[in-house]
Amino acid sequence: MVAEADLMRQQSTPALDVQCFPNGTNICEIDDAGAATPPSFDRVRASPLASAELLSSQEDIKAAEGISNTAVDPAVLHFVPSIRSGSFADIGPRRYMEDEHIVIDDLSSHMGSLYTFPEPSAFYGVFDGHGGPEAATYIQKNLMRFFFEDVSFPQGSEVDNVFLQEAENSLRKSFLLADLALADDCSVSNSSGTTALTAFIFGRLLMVANAGDCRAVLCRKGKAIDMSQDHRPIYPSERRRVEELGGRVDDGYLNGVLSVSRALGDWDMKFPRGSPSPLIAEPEFRQVVLTEDDEFLIIGCDGIWDVMTSQQAVNLVRRSLRRHYDPERCARDLVMEALRLNTFDNLTVIVVCFSSNSIDPREPSPPRQRKLRCFSLSAEALCSLKNLLEGSASN
Repeated sequence: MVAEADLMRQQSTPALDVQCFPNGTNICEIDDAGAATPPSFDRVRASPLASAELLSSQEDIKAAEGISNTAVDPAVLHFVPSIRSGSFADIGPRRYMEDEHIVIDDLSSHMGSLYTFPEPSAFYGVFDGHGGPEAATYIQKNLMRFFFEDVSFPQGSEVDNVFLQEAENSLRKSFLLADLALADDCSVSNSSGTTALTAFIFGRLLMVANAGDCRAVLCRKGKAIDMSQDHRPIYPSERRRVEELGGRVDDGYLNGVLSVSRALGDWDMKFPRGSPSPLIAEPEFRQVVLTEDDEFLIIGCDGIWDVMTSQQAVNLVRRSLRRHYDPERCARDLVMEALRLNTFDNLTVIVVCFSSNSIDPREPSPPRQRKLRCFSLSAEALCSLKNLLEGSASN
């Protein structure tokens, strides 16, 4: 893909042992075992089509107490991802498009000589707006300033634990600065908000920061690994936090209005600055060291995950890659499938492949079940068949 930014605006399976570090720690590998009038906009609403499997996959995913903190050994970082990506967005059945996204396959080239990052470096983000498109549009337009100019994003040629900790601190600060900027900008309604999910690749490090219900899913040898947790007030950890801070959950909605418990903006639902609020912009982080077994990453808004599980999405993208090796067509295939399944939301998908051929064409496809066709015969036909078989046997 091109080196420059692709800025576009267009009309779960059980998680394996992915490390989730709310306060930052060392990097570890994944354990394979494991109109006439202004339009009015509704708040985010959760799809009634979400399956029991999807719900159960989003139970509390704890920060793996039994996983040891393993430092990165530069000597073993022999695998170098070959990054290519594609994206697709569709307005879906909605009257207005409130999604935004960003795709930068070569972050170093995009930022220029003033910045030095471990290679390869890439940056992706999906922003699912609600209460109008203003918040998501504002974040997308000002994203590079929030993430690189207004904070001291770490630089260097190698990924180590110092870089990891500094990157996480910088991203956390960026999310909170963007949230405050939405409160200050008079062009953005205080009832407009957006979820935000960003994914960075630095060398073999994949770091995902998420606030809201967009989702990132890693495909490792065909298995879906959730790289983010949906932040919805119906999930136990989020519900506890909301209620401890004075909020309530009514029929699955924060204060009876919003179906997410973390978002940027929505200042009509947040307490004054400096006061803890049930609705927060604080992101959660997950990071892994990529290996040769990692095929691709899917980033999608909740319109995708309302109608399919993480594993179903991975299966579809793998089938598409076997046909054409085109991540942009894969992203479109995923959006079209969600529309076929009657999603009722805007749709945005980014597919990031980690090698020139993420799926080996020699790898056999899953066996397709043979369809058996049944026929009924009349008594006369059965008699004729019997005579034919007996005649053949006598000869």
